Amino acid sequence: MDSIIFDLDGTLWDSRRTVSKAWSEVVKRTPYAEGEVTEEDLKGTMGLQIREISKKLFPYLDEEHQLELIKECCKNEQIYLTKEGGQLFEGIENVLEKLSQKYKLFIVSNCEEGYIESFYSYHKLEKYFLDFENPGRTKLSKGENIQLIIDRNHLNSPVYVGDTQGDRDAAAYAGIRFVYAEYGFGDVDSYDYKIEDMSDLLKLF
Repeated sequence: MDSIIFDLDGTLWDSRRTVSKAWSEVVKRTPYAEGEVTEEDLKGTMGLQIREISKKLFPYLDEEHQLELIKECCKNEQIYLTKEGGQLFEGIENVLEKLSQKYKLFIVSNCEEGYIESFYSYHKLEKYFLDFENPGRTKLSKGENIQLIIDRNHLNSPVYVGDTQGDRDAAAYAGIRFVYAEYGFGDVDSYDYKIEDMSDLLKLF
């Protein structure tokens, strides 16, 4: 193994508290929108791309207004995350610091452009990662973005760490081993390795 590619939400941090505030603010000021976006609402969207999220959260709107609203939510989210950050999972920086001494580290997340940058900006963890990718930049699936990271960085034997079935499927698409972060937001039907918290990666690798 020469590298580790991480999912972000439910694997490295939980941004739902900050994101729910940012999105609810947009929903409340948008004339055609209703209600608010809760942390529990967001939990049900983890691992999905933005178009799927908009359909799930705003089913009462037509597709044009769903996308218009979700894009405004994402813009506001980046402002909030840059100022407030999210909740890092316990021990993450210590784990990343030690892993980065042995392996090349990367992030691939199903997010919009600017989201990973907000994670970096607030929590100052970019020094541990060599590259990242997301569909906001590439318009590709998570599996395709994992493959892009592999090809672009000439990786020989990476693993992908994530917490949802979508992460499992993306790793399978790219033909690499999958580490299931059981402490995250989702369930999976199979995995190559399982961790109960971030520090387990140090025992595993």
